[in-house]
Amino acid sequence: MKGIDVLAESLKSCTDRHYTVPGFPITELGGLVNAEMVINEKTALEYALGDSLSGKRAAVIIKNVGLNACADPLLQATAQGIIGGVVIVAGDDPDAQGSQIAQDSRYYGELAELPVIEPGKATCARAVEAALEASERFSRVAILRLTPRILDDEVVPEQRPVPRSSGKGRLSERTWTMNGRVTAAEELYRSMFEWSDSSPLNQWAGEPAGTGAEPGKTRIVTVHPLPRQAAVIREIREYGRTFVRDHRGLQPPVPQERPEAMEDRGYYRTFCSECPFKLMMDILKDRNMPMICDAGCSVLGMTPPYELGVASYGMGASIAVAARSTNLALIGDYALLHSGLNALIDVYEKHLPLLCIVMKNNCTAMTGKQPTYDPVPCLSWANPAICGADDRKTLEKELVLSDRPRTIVIEGNCPEGSRHETIEY
Repeated sequence: MKGIDVLAESLKSCTDRHYTVPGFPITELGGLVNAEMVINEKTALEYALGDSLSGKRAAVIIKNVGLNACADPLLQATAQGIIGGVVIVAGDDPDAQGSQIAQDSRYYGELAELPVIEPGKATCARAVEAALEASERFSRVAILRLTPRILDDEVVPEQRPVPRSSGKGRLSERTWTMNGRVTAAEELYRSMFEWSDSSPLNQWAGEPAGTGAEPGKTRIVTVHPLPRQAAVIREIREYGRTFVRDHRGLQPPVPQERPEAMEDRGYYRTFCSECPFKLMMDILKDRNMPMICDAGCSVLGMTPPYELGVASYGMGASIAVAARSTNLALIGDYALLHSGLNALIDVYEKHLPLLCIVMKNNCTAMTGKQPTYDPVPCLSWANPAICGADDRKTLEKELVLSDRPRTIVIEGNCPEGSRHETIEY
């Protein structure tokens, strides 16, 4: 069998949902697993993160340059954490046969502190399950790097299908500060080096070493972080840039103190005392409606006194994540226009059940109240309900979930001179 067929079989066996944006060299692979086509790669990853919060495993099948569109939620997920395994199947094109550039996806492993697996001809089937297990073990997205050579070549028969062994990741503790979330994620990254050292996917048999479809007596499959044994290998054959050669001897981060909690810091932040959107939040709290929060003021839905936010994966991410999990997204007007609008279009086209709440305060409240555009003209196709932040009757009517996509724009003005309230913890 060709590598693409083995990989497709393993993806169908080991994951529950599949998303794709076609492009060389992974277009055919997306078709083989009947992956759902998504408006862009960022939205696809956000859907997968929503599946993860629901305990499902998900694969995002994209080409190398598509990984760039995923950068924000990809890095945010490392600090926020996940539940079910998420793997990005990245199709690299080192010779630029069908791509604008010869981007090497392995570098995202270093940037986002992710496990990156590059299967060889004898590890195609096992690599998919290994990537998902690593995703769950280290509570972050994993990357499976594929090139045309491994997709098109005949591969060594393995046990198929590979037994699935679903695990469970963890979300960052609600009581951690942002600094605490990063510290906890770094500690998991430290343990990732031991995982790579002991991975049975790697085989040590002397010089030279090969990665992916490249020949070699030694096989290096966990390409980030690299196993310590790779440090003594002189000749390394790899397809693309010299990532493995240049990262030999990479050391884990220095141990830090335990993650900082709000109790340690002594305070937390919440909505301004005169915030016009507190009535909306009170209604949601009374109805116990879990939500996915966005960046900006909406992230304060995760802190006391509301604590309704399940997770937040960065700017514009709440819509697609919520569409596959809580069905309730809270987002600001700027974040919607920044990078949430594409996801909302995709949600409406697929008739997914979602209540999207847009807080329209006409400014970027967390960064100095710079003015922003009015999102309402851009939402006419969604037929949004529009109401004032003090309109209790309309709020109580509209703040309900349904079996279809709905958008409500709530209008309010930030009081002059207001600041997010700091509360003693």
